[in-house]
Amino acid sequence: MFIEAEAQRVQCRVHGPTVAQVPWARHDVGHTRDFDAMAVWLTVRTSKSATCQLLRVAWRTIGSIITRVNNDVEAAVDRLAGLRRIGIDEISYKRGHRYLIVVVDHDTGRLVWAGPGRSEAALNMFFDELGEQRAADITHVSADMADWIAKAVAARAPNAVRCADPFHVVAWAIEALDIERRRAWNQAKGRKIPESSGRRGRTSGDSRQIARSRFALWKNPDDLNRRQRHQLDWIAKTDPRLWRAYLLKEGLRYVFAVKGDEGKDALDRWLSWARRSQLESFIHLAKRITKHREAIDANLEHGLSQGLIESTNTKIRLLTRIAFGFHGPQPLIALAMLALGSHPPRLPGRT
Repeated sequence: MFIEAEAQRVQCRVHGPTVAQVPWARHDVGHTRDFDAMAVWLTVRTSKSATCQLLRVAWRTIGSIITRVNNDVEAAVDRLAGLRRIGIDEISYKRGHRYLIVVVDHDTGRLVWAGPGRSEAALNMFFDELGEQRAADITHVSADMADWIAKAVAARAPNAVRCADPFHVVAWAIEALDIERRRAWNQAKGRKIPESSGRRGRTSGDSRQIARSRFALWKNPDDLNRRQRHQLDWIAKTDPRLWRAYLLKEGLRYVFAVKGDEGKDALDRWLSWARRSQLESFIHLAKRITKHREAIDANLEHGLSQGLIESTNTKIRLLTRIAFGFHGPQPLIALAMLALGSHPPRLPGRT
């Protein structure tokens, strides 16, 4: 369908002779507002190539449409108004270490800001847009333990309580456990303990058992199947050191399960246990947790995690995948803000 209309030419003092803007299209654009709205609605729900084929437009045109529709929303809506509890994370959107920083509002569940980069300077762009007064109104910030996030939050949001993400802390324990599992595998694979020493001799079969037990060691006990329970029973009988590492991992998971003052007391006991465990990986982990103890205690007290932000990152990855990539970060940022922000695109003529 084509629209034909006589557009008045006007004499602009700044730009000279130009065509007057019409109400059904943005200025100096070859598509109507309804066409742009339909293109954005389709791009959010289907692949970029399918949208191009259906609407008969070029690949880069879709990115331009997304950007200008999002610019109109940004001009009409203050996405950063009323922020109190936010989550900050980074996401890789393209090969070659291309990252986006995403900021999500915990109270609304919406994406409120995204920008290219993965550094303190890149995050400061968010706080620059937010402004000093509104940054002072932020009460809680959930994030992983990246130093560049901690430094930016401490400097720009002085009244905010930074909450560590329990998933990342437990992941540290899983990494420490895997170090011990590899130690046990290397011992079983390359060095046998003599039977005369009073300890059970290692065999190649033991190394295979340890290798196959990786997922049993990682998983939560409630999610284990029968075969994996047998694998843990075998480890408990044959390798006390690896079994101790597994119990330490589960002990740290228990800390975040109980939360509150009980969780803080459990963490005190866990730290004492880890320091005298004679497991180098967990002794190092105890030092790491002590370094971030304030943020971990804040999580135990307030219960703010990165679950919502991780869900947002998953949706951004899906948008990137169905669009078969973007030539630059701005179209992806605009699409993410439209799809996951407070004003999702709607089909023209629909309510």
